[in-house]
Amino acid sequence: MGEHKVVYDDNKPTEFFQWIDLKKENIAKTDSKTFGSIFSKIEKLHKSVTTPREQVADAQALLDITKSLALSVKAHSSGGLTPSTFVTHILEKFGQGGGTSTSREDCSRNSIAWQDIGIAVSSIFGAGYGCSTMIGPMESKIKPKRVYRRRSVKPTQLARPAEVVESSKNGRNDTDKNMLTMFNILKKNRSVNLENLVLNRTSFAQTVENLFALSFLVKDGRAQIKVDKSRRHLVSPRNAPAAKSVISMDVALTHFVFRFDYNDWKLMVRTVVGEELMPQRNSQSQI
Repeated sequence: MGEHKVVYDDNKPTEFFQWIDLKKENIAKTDSKTFGSIFSKIEKLHKSVTTPREQVADAQALLDITKSLALSVKAHSSGGLTPSTFVTHILEKFGQGGGTSTSREDCSRNSIAWQDIGIAVSSIFGAGYGCSTMIGPMESKIKPKRVYRRRSVKPTQLARPAEVVESSKNGRNDTDKNMLTMFNILKKNRSVNLENLVLNRTSFAQTVENLFALSFLVKDGRAQIKVDKSRRHLVSPRNAPAAKSVISMDVALTHFVFRFDYNDWKLMVRTVVGEELMPQRNSQSQI
């Protein structure tokens, strides 16, 4: 019977792996070139792998070939390949003579080309690409276990500072005074620029306090902020709503958010035209 030939496509991994299954039995035969042929084709197919699924299939094919080769080696080691057969194949492959002879004169004909054998197996003993590493410490010396000792905590005395009540009251009174002063200025001028009302050119802290007092007036409904056609913020006084109107939700009190920092204050000092309306408070610290 003639040998059945299987035609496959190198670019189709599925067909190629089926062809490998058919050739597995001939991998370990000494007179067969199947092993080299399969590995050359796997190398060619490996270079064309582009998807994760193809990578998995490529690794599976390599694993199958390795298992088949291992089984073949076990079969030969259990009595399949004898030393005499091994020597015979060496002579056939690398012998320099024309055949075997028992006479001492013809021993030169059965000499072996050891140089050719060395060249053939040199790739096995060559250094592979990569880096040499060693896992673990450089020295196998046993180090004593470090003992950690807790530091003794020195006894401390608990301090209970007295509550300062007067300062909070005075602070609240100062805020009320600033609110009253600002409201009187609004009643006198009726409508003023927000910048001239809160700015203090000599003190950033007092500028913040003025802005704080204005926020309370707006929250209580005693002042309102409007924007005119020139995009200026104008502050004017208004009558505060009655407590009943606030409780019954007839009147809704609103607040405002005003971002202000030291750089904004420096910019206002340079650009705001006109004098400040709030008086200078000498008792406060100045910046």
